[in-house]
Amino acid sequence: MTPLGERLEARIAQEGPLSLSDYMTECLWHPEHGYYATRDPLGRAGDFTTAPEISQMFGEMLGLALGQAWLDQGAPEGITLAELGPGRGTLMADMLRAVAAVPGFLDAAGFHLVEASPALRARQRETLGDRAVVWHDAVGGLPADRPLFLVANEFFDALPIRQFQRAEGAMWQERRVGLSEGRLTLGLAGPAPQPALDDRLADTAPGDVVEVCAAAPGIAAEIGARIARNGGAALILDYGDWRSRGDTFQAVQGHAYADPFAAPGDADLTAHVDFEAIARAAPCAHAGLTPQGVFLERLGITARAQRLAEGLAGEARARHVTAHRRLTHPEEMGTLFKCLALHPEGAPPPPGVDP
Repeated sequence: MTPLGERLEARIAQEGPLSLSDYMTECLWHPEHGYYATRDPLGRAGDFTTAPEISQMFGEMLGLALGQAWLDQGAPEGITLAELGPGRGTLMADMLRAVAAVPGFLDAAGFHLVEASPALRARQRETLGDRAVVWHDAVGGLPADRPLFLVANEFFDALPIRQFQRAEGAMWQERRVGLSEGRLTLGLAGPAPQPALDDRLADTAPGDVVEVCAAAPGIAAEIGARIARNGGAALILDYGDWRSRGDTFQAVQGHAYADPFAAPGDADLTAHVDFEAIARAAPCAHAGLTPQGVFLERLGITARAQRLAEGLAGEARARHVTAHRRLTHPEEMGTLFKCLALHPEGAPPPPGVDP
């Protein structure tokens, strides 16, 4: 058991089982032993690889989509270009390179990153060099009085969730982390009403699991309020679907799925995103939920891939072809990952998304 696991076992023995949300929060953000608080988890030496690390084309497409949204809204001055959970800063760097081709965009923009991890902030500084960037611990720190053009790629999946299992009638049992034979494991609390889940009684049956992310609606509301008030657009890309259904809680370690209770603090913990909850919480318009592969193809990723391939040969060309397939193909990231776009009422949605 890891040092954090020993702490959690002692806490459970003293206080009783933890909600899955409390467990995820400790595992990911404990100041001494938390997964994100203590390391750079990306790349071959880490535990997973995100789309920006797969190919520069991903960030280029997103940057140009936001650039077009900016033009469609009259090219306003004094905008905020922001990213939530920016990893190593690769996505922002690729977006900035792409939007340099949109006349006036970079001159109009201030650059903001929402990142709580000291280790990842250091990597972002290295990647972005002397670019004038402002870091924030939370979305609420972003400028409140400027048009907001924002990207959140694989950000919402890492927010802590609670799980509820439908019992008989209108009752639910929360799935909580406890101890069984000296090991961390999931168990069920007693049946109780959950008024916040009354709207799920019609589409669930006893035994079905619903996941609730308490933080996501508040973050979406912050983003949507700025876009509704000042203009802008947000591109939210993640794995998930329109509505939460089933147990999607998972751990990844060493680029493979792992037991989420075996090594607390040493594995990435995530869950699929409930895009409906985000869209309903944002007080602005939203486009239709669009598969990532469709979104990127509409933006021209294949033409970009062909252009980049002209200067490649051998192993480099093969890696490039593989990267394009991984981002877009239905059997890779193309269908599992979705894009939700937020925009002001009356303004066109960013290009590439469904109406």
